[in-house]
Amino acid sequence: MGFLLPLFLFVAYLYGVSAQGPSTYATIIVKSAAKIAETDDQFICATLDWWPSDKCNYNDCPWGNSTVPYLDLSHPILAKAIQAFDHLRIRIGGSLQDHVVYDVGTLKYPCHPFKKIDEEIFKFSEGCLHMNRWDELNHLFNKTGAIVTFGLNALYGRHKIKGLAWGGGSAWGGAWDSSNAHEFINYTVSKGYHIDSWELGNELSEPGIGASVGAEQYGKDMIELNVIINEIYKNSHSRPLILAPGGFFNASWYAKLLEVSGSNVVNVLTHHLYNLGPGNDTRLVNKILDPHYLSNGTFSTYISNGTSDTFKKLQQTIKNHGPWASAWVGESGGAYNSGGRDVSNTFVYSFWYLDILGMASKYNTKVYCRQTLIGGNYGLLNRTTFVPNPDYYSALLWHRLMGKGVLDVDSKASAHLRVYAHCSKSRAGITVLLINLSRKTSFKILVQNDMNINLHVKEKNHKGGHKGRSLADFVNKSVPLIERKASDVTAQKEEYHLSPDGHLRSQRMLLNGKPLQLTKAGDIPTLDPVFSDVTSPISIAPLSIAFIVLPQFVAPACV
Repeated sequence: MGFLLPLFLFVAYLYGVSAQGPSTYATIIVKSAAKIAETDDQFICATLDWWPSDKCNYNDCPWGNSTVPYLDLSHPILAKAIQAFDHLRIRIGGSLQDHVVYDVGTLKYPCHPFKKIDEEIFKFSEGCLHMNRWDELNHLFNKTGAIVTFGLNALYGRHKIKGLAWGGGSAWGGAWDSSNAHEFINYTVSKGYHIDSWELGNELSEPGIGASVGAEQYGKDMIELNVIINEIYKNSHSRPLILAPGGFFNASWYAKLLEVSGSNVVNVLTHHLYNLGPGNDTRLVNKILDPHYLSNGTFSTYISNGTSDTFKKLQQTIKNHGPWASAWVGESGGAYNSGGRDVSNTFVYSFWYLDILGMASKYNTKVYCRQTLIGGNYGLLNRTTFVPNPDYYSALLWHRLMGKGVLDVDSKASAHLRVYAHCSKSRAGITVLLINLSRKTSFKILVQNDMNINLHVKEKNHKGGHKGRSLADFVNKSVPLIERKASDVTAQKEEYHLSPDGHLRSQRMLLNGKPLQLTKAGDIPTLDPVFSDVTSPISIAPLSIAFIVLPQFVAPACV
């Protein structure tokens, strides 16, 4: 035999979704020698927003009582859904956060609930966070082990100035009045509540959504917040991170913010992504299934960066202007204005969600916050029943299987097969995420370890060929694709195949052909894999998703 037959993986997909149409072989080369990026251990994050129940878009009012002031914090499914992640990151923020007054200390403004007023930004008045409500929220966070980011009111004390922000809002001037936030943070620390990070502002970077603040002033405000944090936490064992600006990425604005605020003030640059466009777009499903759009879709004509381009440029901005900082996606719901009705809460959305998690992680994004945990059309949980939507299970599988080490992948396949690989979480080996966007084609996956390919080429150069060598000879080399132990009868891989229950816009997801649903006790179901011999190929059906765990895959980058 004049070439080395690579070790590959395959299992026929027989879990309730029949592969229709032709099958195509695809080659995937995992570059296992070095990580290309690294996420945080708690990469998965979800948001809680502030919208009142009368927040509506496109004649749809999808928020109900699902937000910070109104959410039923005692609902048993809510606590169980958070606990299933074993320390889920939760970001409290959103469009109205800059108009929240904290009912503590001496207020300059009255503290009333949000009220619909057409003349105000986002058509709502200022709202109030009472400290008894803050106490209740922290009881939930402590009970469930949540890791909390809180978005502070960055417009407090400012005034409107001449000029328009994107969407018809106003530019705002003057320094941030930090007095209300100072008293709120002080109260939080005095009560022993642990906040992992404080973020200043929501979508106020240029171009702002509803309102904007200049980068130079914002940088000075970050210095002020840093002083407050240093003062209040000076006797604390741990200091929270400082995040900003929670806006849509603008390279020159972000660079200016870092330059003005200075070294080690802004620990994390947060940016928002809504690359699927408006929630009422009738092409939403087609966009999700279009690999070109997933990579290059833009928020709007006002924000011209494509999705992958945004990650690249943000990474470069940090390198050039703030190497002490890291990047988070602080909010991302895919489709803006509360998400797509009967789309964002269905199976088809997991194609977008898991793909952008994979893409973000390749560019050293440390945390990715999904809009929302509950609320709007894009909630991971149903806003009335609290029952998990399909993306909840996609997020949970990612959290449990995909480690923080990101590996490069060279895919010799159709663009409709999206592939991502990470070191496995808290165990040896790697986990591969496969997303099949094709409506007709199933793929049989040939997985190769680039270390083996390099070894193969080296041996060929030294020995002049491979005639007579067996696959077993290759597996037992010092840098094999898999590592077998003498006690192994059959090395196995774990497979988690995700498919819709009947149609793409189903609100129920199947795992290996079985519906994912709460137990009779209301518990999150176990997410059990099927096992197959590691020497059989992987097969993925049309319009399906699979996590493949390869515990014996030898990746020096993951050691």
